[in-house]
This record gives sequence, structure tokens and C-alpha cells, in this order.
Amino acid sequence: MPTERFQFNGEGGHQLAAALDTPDGPVHAYALFAHCFTCGKDVLAAKRIATALTAKGIAVLRFDFTGLGASEGEFANSTFSSNVADLVRAAAHLRETRAAPTLLIGHSLGGTAILAAAGQIPEAKAVVTIAAPSDPVHVTHLFRDRIEDIRTHGEVEVQLAGRAFHIKREFLDDVAEHSLAAHIAKLHKALLVMHSPTDDTVGIDHATRIFAAAKHPKSFVSLSGSDHLLSGKRDAAYVAGVIAAWAERHIEPAVVQPTSATTEARRHVVVRETRNSKFQQIVTAGPHEMVADEPVAVGGQDSGPGPYDFLLAGLGACTSMTMRMYADRKSLPLDRVTVTLKHSKIHAKDCEECETREGMLDQIDRVIAVEGALDADQRARLMEIADKCPVHRTLTSEIRIVTKAAD
Repeated sequence: MPTERFQFNGEGGHQLAAALDTPDGPVHAYALFAHCFTCGKDVLAAKRIATALTAKGIAVLRFDFTGLGASEGEFANSTFSSNVADLVRAAAHLRETRAAPTLLIGHSLGGTAILAAAGQIPEAKAVVTIAAPSDPVHVTHLFRDRIEDIRTHGEVEVQLAGRAFHIKREFLDDVAEHSLAAHIAKLHKALLVMHSPTDDTVGIDHATRIFAAAKHPKSFVSLSGSDHLLSGKRDAAYVAGVIAAWAERHIEPAVVQPTSATTEARRHVVVRETRNSKFQQIVTAGPHEMVADEPVAVGGQDSGPGPYDFLLAGLGACTSMTMRMYADRKSLPLDRVTVTLKHSKIHAKDCEECETREGMLDQIDRVIAVEGALDADQRARLMEIADKCPVHRTLTSEIRIVTKAAD
């Protein structure tokens, strides 16, 4: 299970530490996981669930909330509202860099936060709560003997799970303002509630209230014998297996970019001069060998495609492959895709939507022809999917090229 570790900007401007666990094979969907109160992304339950889900082709993003784990900021300055906002930002990061999460999973208070955030993540089709409180104010029972001190002094250090944390009056006020029932009633997404009847941290009655407030499709799975933190390895594996099987009925396969871990595992491309002519090159990619050259008009022999030809070929191939993958997953009657591309230079002043206003710009014209008994909506959707091709995203995003001399 490859794991990519990185940071993204949280709601308060802090860098939040994240881990993206990806399958060894193709990514069928992305999931966003929210951990329990005062836990972190590397808590055993989160890691075990992520491991089991990646085995089913589901990539999982988990991250540390503000002030926890490797994330920046002070835990005392975080609130339930800020946690919800950070979940929305995490989903946005996935949307911008790979594909938006279609599955949302939350454990304990993370489940409560996921329910509150779900309405702001429109691509999500399925939501899972594990041992979640039906109301965020429930978490205050963990330090109920210090609540009056917090209200009196504004901030107090409390002991939670054997560790010291600072809780502010703002946290108490914030959780008191949230009514989760309204969010659940307007969820409009498939919901799976998982809870242990012997959970002595968050009672089973919370699962009952969540389930009763939700509209169909909804499901409940009893985690009989499990504790609140799913500390048993078999418990976490069981939870992940149930989630993967249940989610398959409700989420669409994602059109995704390969992760950096996958990209690094790919074969290298090697380009070497032949010295048979001025520009001729041998290009090797794994077992494949091609010739690159320049046209006669610029001093070459035209014995192979030029550099920009290869660039356009990469974009065209990726476009067609991405559309084919989507069509096959959605069982669309797509017979054939043909992509025609042309590279040119244009004056910046002739491009109304471009930020650059002076000099020359590169322009790639891409014409896509689709064959098959497709209706207008299907054709329009396929054209949208074309822009999700990983090479397209690479070309339209910031690119860093690192050059160094060979040893």
C-alpha cells in the first residue's frame, strides 16, 4: 500500500499534515477519513481501515486536524466548526489534485464532523459513521468535571486519554451551537451507521438518533464486541470490508490522476542522440523504442515525430484513454474516440481569458470526435471528462522540472 505524505492549507492558514494511502493497482474511488477527537491520522483504527480499503481499490486521505499529530497550529484554537471547514478543504485538495472524494468516513467525533461537512462536498455519494455521537456537544462529557472552570477562566488544561490538552470557552460555545439533526435530515446521500452496542464512550443510543434522523438509503451495522477505538485488528478489518462492499452500490468510479507514488514507479524515458544526423534521437520507454527528429525545413531528416509531436501525442492518448475508461465504467455506447491536436504560438493580446497580456503564448487546439449511439448528455459528459485527463491537468498546472548533471 503506497502512502504519499504531504501538507495542505487548513482553514486557519496552518499547514495540515496528510497521508494518502493508494492501492497497488488502479484507483476506483477516493475516500476522505476523519479521525476521532484528540486522535490523529495515524491512529491504529484509521491506518487499518485505510489498508483494508486500498486492497479494494479505494484510496484514502487521512489528515491531522489543527494542533494534532504533525499539523501546525494550536489544538486549543480549534473548534468543531474549524474541523468541519478543514474536512471541506481536504476534499477540495483531492478535487484539485486527483479526484473529489465520493466516500466520506468518520470515526467518533470525526463521524459527527463528516455528517456536518457532507453537504459541502457535492461529489460525495456515500457517508459512513463509526461510533459517532449524534451531537457534537457529547464530547464535552470527556471533561465534564472541568466545564465550569473552562467557562470561568476561558481556557483550562484537561487530561484526555492520558494526555494534556487545552480547551477554551470558544470550543464549548461552538459545539453547543451545532444541531446535527438538520444536517442529517438534508444529507441526500447514502448513509451507513456502524456502532457497537457495548461502546462505553459513545452509547448505542447515538447511532439510533442518527439513523432515525436520516432518510433512505440508510443502513445500520452492529459492531458487537468492538470497543470505541476499534483497537482489535479484526474489528478494523471487518469495518473496512463492510464499508467497501456497501460503498460499491452507491459510489461511481472516479476518473483519477495517478498518484506521485504510482508515477515514480513507472519506467524512465531515455532519449539519446544517434549521431546519424543533426537532430535524430532514439527514445526508449521500457521495452518500447521510437525515433525522434525534426522536419527537413529546420535541419532534420523528418525520420520521426518532433518533440512537440510527442507532447501532443501524450495529451491525445491520455485524453482518449481517460474517456474510454469512463465510458466503460458507465457502460456508455462509445465506439471510438479520435483526438486531433495542433500546437501553435499566438499573441497574448489575442487571448481574452489569459492572464498574460504581452508577448507570445503556446496554444494547443484539441478536436475530439466521438463515435457511437450516444445522446447529447452523454456526449457532453464525455467532453467534460476529457479535461480530467492527467496529462491535461499536468499541462495546465504549475510544473517543476529539476535538472542535474549525470553522475
